[in-house]
This record gives sequence, C-alpha cells and structure tokens, in this order.
Amino acid sequence: MTRRAPDDIEITTDRARMDVDAIRAFLVRSYWAEGIPREVVAAAIENSLCFGAFDGSRQIGFTRVVTDYATFAYVADVYVLEEYRGRGISKMLMAAMRAHSGLQGLRRWHLATRDAHGLYRQFGFTALADPDRHMELVDTEVYLHARGAQ
Repeated sequence: MTRRAPDDIEITTDRARMDVDAIRAFLVRSYWAEGIPREVVAAAIENSLCFGAFDGSRQIGFTRVVTDYATFAYVADVYVLEEYRGRGISKMLMAAMRAHSGLQGLRRWHLATRDAHGLYRQFGFTALADPDRHMELVDTEVYLHARGAQ
C-alpha cells in the first residue's frame, strides 16, 4: 500500500523502504524506547505491519501495528520528525493505518501514550472503558540493561 499526500509526503507499508537506522535514531531518544538496540528495532519492523512517511527518500515518520489480523491490533512507535510536525503527517499515518484492508473488522485496538491523546481520539480511541479488566507486565528499563547490545 502506498499513498501520496499533500506536500508530496508518501505513506507506504513497503517494509523494504523502512529505514531501520532512521527509525532507531528517533526511538532511541523517545520516552517510550530510550536506548532501544538496533536489532530490537529491526525485529520489531520485521514482525509488524509498518507504515512509513517519506519526503522523497527520507523517512520522516513511522508507526507500526502488532496484530493477528483477525481480532486485535496494538499501535506502537508513532512518530513524526520534529521539523515535519504541524503538517498533518501523524494524521496521515493514522488514517492509512485505520484504512488498511488487513486491519478491518478487528474487535480491539490498543495503544499507550503519554501526550498524544488528542490525535488518537480523532481516530476513535478512548480511555479504557473498564481498566480493572486490563493488566500489564512492563520493564521500562529493558533497553537500558542491554546497553552493550546497541
């Protein structure tokens, strides 16, 4: 799937075009994936449905979906480079993701965010209706423990 948007920003799911080094360069300094090793980024891309935003050949945004393509999708690693923000690119990424033919009819979508609630609400996401039913197991420092693996 490839879509061309205003300003010639292209959204694609072509995994071969995903720039692992550019994606890692952003994620390694993000609040949710600080210190993430390159091999973890590469494995995450390989095992997810990825959406890349490109300005020519430069990767300027990204999101990925972890899914079984039948019942569930988890949205992860959504970003747009700082100098491209405010141009609707995150909305283009989200719209492409929500419109993807392989992601239709899913029972549940999930994501976690510290600061982008307004963006996700525009695409139907809400706070957990029954948070007592959801549990998690999180190691927020897992990448920091693996510093030698970078």
